[in-house]
Amino acid sequence: MNPSITDQLFLAIRNGDASGLSTLLLVNPELVGARDPRGFTPLVLATYLNNLPAAKVLVDAGADLNATDGMGNTALMGSCFKGNTEVIRYLIEAGADVNIVAGNGGTALHFAAMVNNPEVAALLVGAGASLDVKDGKGLTAADHARQQGATALAAQLAPE
Repeated sequence: MNPSITDQLFLAIRNGDASGLSTLLLVNPELVGARDPRGFTPLVLATYLNNLPAAKVLVDAGADLNATDGMGNTALMGSCFKGNTEVIRYLIEAGADVNIVAGNGGTALHFAAMVNNPEVAALLVGAGASLDVKDGKGLTAADHARQQGATALAAQLAPE
């Protein structure tokens, strides 16, 4: 059985085949907005897998930088959770919104705080991430850092 064209797209991303991905998108440009069975967009999957070449192909093909997956998370949020700083820098420079609120009420900054990543937090704050946003549990990014025992990061994220 031949895999569907959508399956081929997601397989190219998983396999790090930016050239094959580019070819698929040239022939089928609508694939840039496809979804896998879990609701991942191609860009969300590429960035979650730290596949910067695929992310660049997808953005060049018109991928929505701020599209959300089945859980309401953006490519930037997944990258912040994983700590993929090169991908995060690229997404920010490409225009990703650092203040989108996920399905759980959190932002990319919340994800950075949950995994105690001061470098990612600094990138987000430098790009205009709000320190005041409270997630669905009423917690700010600084609150999440405190819960992780990351007192230096909590201080870095405390609103003035």
